[in-house]
Amino acid sequence: MSTLSRDEVARVAALARIDLTPTEIDRLAGELGVIVESVARVSEVATPDVPATSHPLPLTNVFRADVPEPPLPVADALAGAPAAQDGKFLVPQILEED
Repeated sequence: MSTLSRDEVARVAALARIDLTPTEIDRLAGELGVIVESVARVSEVATPDVPATSHPLPLTNVFRADVPEPPLPVADALAGAPAAQDGKFLVPQILEED
């Protein structure tokens, strides 16, 4: 597996609009090269007879059943509000519109 060159790292950084110093480019070229080699090594092990997995353990739904319940009364919902008017939260106007 070939390593990433300084020019490739600089090009990708420019595409991502990341300003890197020459020292950072040198360091990242080495680090990204190690990552690419690690992915290649994993790809060698992942043969067609090995099923793809996104998680090592089976996931199950941990949420409760969605059962409709009566809504919270408006008075209770507005009880903790600093200000209310006509059964709604009253907030300061932030736009210059009516």
